[in-house]
Amino acid sequence: MVFNMRTESMKDIVKYLVVQALNRVKEQGGLALESVPDLIIEEPKDESMGDFATTIAMQLAKPEKKNPREIAQKICEEISTDGGQVESANVAGPGFINLKMTQGFFRDQLKEAAGKGKEFGRCYVGENKKVLVEFVSANPTGPLHVGHGRGAAVGHALSCILKMAGFDVSTEYYINDVGNQMNTLGRSTWIRYRQLLGEDIEFPEEGYQGDYIKDIAKEIIDRDGKTHLEKKDEDALTFFRLYATGSILEGIKEDLKEFRVEYDRWFSEQILHEDKSVDQSLEWLKEKGYIYEKDGATWLKTGEFDDDSDRVIIKNDGERTYFCADIAYHKNKIDRGFDMILDLWGADHHGYVPRMQSVLKMMGFDESVFKVLLVQFVTLRRGGEKVSMSTRSGEFVTLADVVKEVGVDATRFFFLMRSSDSHLDFDLELAKKETPENPVYYIQYAHARICNVFRTAEEQGFRPEDWAEGELSSLKENAEIALIKKILAYPEVIEKSAVAQEVHRIPFYLHELVAIFHNYYAHHRIVTDNAELTRARLFLIHVLRNVIVSGLTLMGVTAPEKM
Repeated sequence: MVFNMRTESMKDIVKYLVVQALNRVKEQGGLALESVPDLIIEEPKDESMGDFATTIAMQLAKPEKKNPREIAQKICEEISTDGGQVESANVAGPGFINLKMTQGFFRDQLKEAAGKGKEFGRCYVGENKKVLVEFVSANPTGPLHVGHGRGAAVGHALSCILKMAGFDVSTEYYINDVGNQMNTLGRSTWIRYRQLLGEDIEFPEEGYQGDYIKDIAKEIIDRDGKTHLEKKDEDALTFFRLYATGSILEGIKEDLKEFRVEYDRWFSEQILHEDKSVDQSLEWLKEKGYIYEKDGATWLKTGEFDDDSDRVIIKNDGERTYFCADIAYHKNKIDRGFDMILDLWGADHHGYVPRMQSVLKMMGFDESVFKVLLVQFVTLRRGGEKVSMSTRSGEFVTLADVVKEVGVDATRFFFLMRSSDSHLDFDLELAKKETPENPVYYIQYAHARICNVFRTAEEQGFRPEDWAEGELSSLKENAEIALIKKILAYPEVIEKSAVAQEVHRIPFYLHELVAIFHNYYAHHRIVTDNAELTRARLFLIHVLRNVIVSGLTLMGVTAPEKM
C-alpha cells in the first residue's frame, strides 16, 4: 500500500508510520490486505492514552476475518520505536491503537516547520483545481450593509484559505445592473433631484428612501444644476439610473477596498444581455424541451429536478426574471473552465439554491461543480441593545459605519469567528475593548508580546542567527510540548478549513493557540540566564509568531508589533 503525504502534517507522518507497519505485517503473512480502508488518525480525548489513535485494526477485522485486538497487536509490534519518533504503541479497548510520540518527534517537526518559514501550513489538497469564488455581489442600489460585510469577510478569507490549500482561485463580484431595481433607483434619484430643486412631487412608496439617494441628487445638482429638468422623463430616467448606479458602485468598491477586499473581476449582468448569452441559454433549454408556456408566461421545468416546483422565467408581460440572467451567468462561469463555482449568498436566498442546481443538471453539468454557502444574518448590538436596521426605510447601519467605529481588524475578525451558516450577534462595545475578553485583541496582543520579547532578547545580545539553528533538547516542559503540538496542527487546520469551506476554524484555532502561549508566558521566562534554553525558547516563539501572522493574514487582519 502506497501512501502519499499531501500536507506533511503530524497526522500524515503518523499515518505513514502505521502504513509501514501494515506493510511489514503483510510481508510476514499476518494480513492479506486485499483492500485497505481509509486510514484515519485521531487525537484521543484523554491525553493519558497517547498523542494519536487509529481504528484501522477494527476496520480490517471483518475483511481479514480476525479479532481486531489480534490485528492491532501485530501492527503495534511492527511500529518501530527505535527511530526516535514513537515512544510507545499500545492496544486499547476492542482494538484501538494508541501511539505516544517522543518529545524529540515534536521538536524535529518544529524544526521542519521553521524551515518552511511563511510557507508552513500550505498544503496541496486542492490539487490546483480551478475555483471561482463569487461573493457579496450586492445590487448597486445602496451602500453595503453589515450583512454584505460578513459575506465580504467570509468570501475573501475563504479565497485565501483555498489558495493556501493548493487551489487555483479566482474571485468575482457579479453586478446586477439590469432590471426593475435599477429603474427604481433611477426614478428615486430623479424625484429627489426635483424635490431638492423645489418641485412639489410625491416620493414613490417603493422608492429607495435612504439619505444616500439625496446625496447623489445633490452631487448632480452641484455638477449640472437644473439642466435635467428640461429633459423628457424617459431621457432623464436613463441618465439618473446610470449616474446613480455608477456612483453607488464606486462607493461599494471603495468600501470593499477599505475593508481589504479586492476582486480579480467585476462582472456586469449587462454583458450577458449585450452578447446574447441570455437568449442563447433560453434557446438551448427550449430545444431540449425544458421550457413550456402556461397562462401567458414562460416556465422552466425545474420541478423535474431538485426544485420543489417549476419556475417562471418570462412573465406574462414579457419581462424576464432575474433567473434568466443567472442561468446564463452560471453557464458562463463553467464555460470559462472552472472545476468548481462557489457562490456565497445571503441566507434569504436559500430557496434559490435548488432551482440553480436544477438548471445546471439540465445543462448536463455534474452537481459537484456548483456549491452555495449561505451566509447568515448579522445582528448588531450595543451595550446589550439591538441596533435597528432596515434597508428600505434607510435606517440601516452600513459596513463603512461599523468599520469607522471599531476598525477593519475587529470588524473582519468578528464576522469570521462564528460559522458563516449560523446567526451572528456582533457586539460593537466588545469589539472596541482592549482586554482579553475581546478575541481579536487577545490574539493580536500575543503577537505584540512575542515581538517585545525579541526586542528584549536583542537588547541582551541575542541575535536571530544565534538561535535560528539552536539545539532544542532543552524544550521539555509540558507547556512547551503542548505549544509545539498546537503549532504543528496548523497545516491540518488549513486543509480542513479548505475542504469544509469553514473559515471560522482559523480564528478558533488561533484563539486556542495563543491561550496556550499566554499561559506559558505567565509561568516561564523566555529570556533566561541560560543561553541555550533562551535560544531554544526564542526558536519556539519565532515559529509561533509565523503561525499567528499567517492565520491573521488569511483573515485579512493585521499583526501589530506594539500594542
